[in-house]
Amino acid sequence: MTDTLREAYRVMRTIRAFEERVHEEFATGEIPGFVHLYAGEEASAAGVCAHLDDRDAIAGTHRGHGHCIAKGVDVKAMMAEIYGRKTGSCHGKGGSMHIADLSKGMLGANGIVGGGPPLICGTALAAKQQHTGGVGVAFFGDGAGNQGTTLEALNLASVWDLPAIFIAENNGYAEATASSWSVASDNIADRAAGFGMPGVIVDGFDFFAVHEAAGEAVERARGGGGPTLIEVKFTRYHGHFEGDRPASLDCLTRFRDRVTEAGELAEHALDAIDAEVAKLIEDAVSEAKAAPKPTKDDLETDVYVSY
Repeated sequence: MTDTLREAYRVMRTIRAFEERVHEEFATGEIPGFVHLYAGEEASAAGVCAHLDDRDAIAGTHRGHGHCIAKGVDVKAMMAEIYGRKTGSCHGKGGSMHIADLSKGMLGANGIVGGGPPLICGTALAAKQQHTGGVGVAFFGDGAGNQGTTLEALNLASVWDLPAIFIAENNGYAEATASSWSVASDNIADRAAGFGMPGVIVDGFDFFAVHEAAGEAVERARGGGGPTLIEVKFTRYHGHFEGDRPASLDCLTRFRDRVTEAGELAEHALDAIDAEVAKLIEDAVSEAKAAPKPTKDDLETDVYVSY
């Protein structure tokens, strides 16, 4: 149990440290394109992906750095990708909103709102047909909850009885539009009943709540019980995009308080993880800045897939 808690904290701390550094580096003007930060939402990705392994695939959102880290994508390759470098996980061609690593089962962040749910229906169908025991997990925001692609994916997953899990990360706003104004139902999870699947609501600031709900959904999916919709409610630490105003609640503080007060992990053990992660992020930035950029000869690579 101690190792599990230690790893959970490491994942969340790595996500937070990665995002805070990207927040700083973006202000220098050296990072091309645009970034949307996941800070504050760490408990969702960490709590869900703790139950996943190499059989499983996930699809992220435009706010996808946290999903990548939680699924095991190399942090240094991620930082290089965000800097647009050839050593990046997508060879510098994807950037923040399209960062991916298929070898880790990370199908990619997605600049298209609601682009992920249909993708994981495909991976879940493949897992079912091939009897691998794998599951497909789609993370999507409250804004994507109103997209036809998401609703069609929910229906398809139920019709085909797929090992699929849909994680609605409801941070209260689709860009600058409040979900209380744009979503007809009070809870996105309430829509699950219309698709014949369980709908669960969890506190997104509580890693343990997310972990428990996700564990039950994964076990159900692997056992042939079909899909689940989980709504994770929280607020993002930063605004919608880099430069937007921040919020203040913190799942990391809550996690630290709980495990130290219960005597499950000591403060010094958590501090040691903080130091290790800080060094990792520092090295990732240094190596990314020193890495070569793609050249004109790279323009025609990675365009077509060879079967």
